[in-house]
Amino acid sequence: MGMVGTVGLVLHPRRDSRKAIDVILRWAAGRGVTVLGLHEEVDRIDCTAVAVDADTLAEKADLMVGLGGDGTMLRTMRLVAGRPTPILGVNLGKLGFLAEIDVDELPATLSAIDDHRYTTEPRMAITSDVAGTRVTAFNDIALVRIPGEGLAAVSVTPAGSPFVRYAADAVIVATSTGSTAYSFSAGGPIVSPRVEAVLVVPAAAHSAFNRALVLPADEEVTLDVLPSSGRLAVEVDGRVVAHLCPGDRITVSAWPAAANVVRLGTTFYERARRKLRVDGSPESG
Repeated sequence: MGMVGTVGLVLHPRRDSRKAIDVILRWAAGRGVTVLGLHEEVDRIDCTAVAVDADTLAEKADLMVGLGGDGTMLRTMRLVAGRPTPILGVNLGKLGFLAEIDVDELPATLSAIDDHRYTTEPRMAITSDVAGTRVTAFNDIALVRIPGEGLAAVSVTPAGSPFVRYAADAVIVATSTGSTAYSFSAGGPIVSPRVEAVLVVPAAAHSAFNRALVLPADEEVTLDVLPSSGRLAVEVDGRVVAHLCPGDRITVSAWPAAANVVRLGTTFYERARRKLRVDGSPESG
């Protein structure tokens, strides 16, 4: 008997996912597999996937399939955070780090997963209480300056020990997964997702000390918004969820192995070289 009895779909909000959905539905029909999707997503597409709410989707799916890019994959990971459900990323456009395959590879990949011929890559998340709401990020939580309202002046306290104050355009707390996203563009290091670490990276720092910190996953890090700071936006995986003012504080904790991404042979380093165009110095060759 195959592993997959129910496939859950998460769709990109704008890209055309019709071809991929049709492939999945045909494969599922041939194996007696049920396909579920979120009401607000499958209702806009004329297909036979069963529309359910987010809790039912997370509970019932044996395999989650994110159709889109990294943003869709991050949303899929948040939906099933804390569950062992494997997550397959299908690329519908730009090359991403989290998507494993293209649409043409779907039938063979789904069969391989159903036959237990795959591995999973655990992905750590970070969590925090922001404005009374618990948030989870698989890339990053960032305190970002609002144009016209001053810099992000933030003190960083890892494991209860005050360490540094940044004045910057943003202060980013990232996972290893997020090391190739906003953190990377701000000058942070590339970190393999196998490393359970929390990165703290200032973006465009106006400080004598402008280096990133790499912290162990078992240490919480507290960010205090200083009196000299402007009002800040809190971005969770790129979405603004709240605003902070001087005197406000958040504490960020790691959540190891919060999601499991399907892998079928590609390596993080291969994906990083392609996505980031890592070639090295011309003098080295």
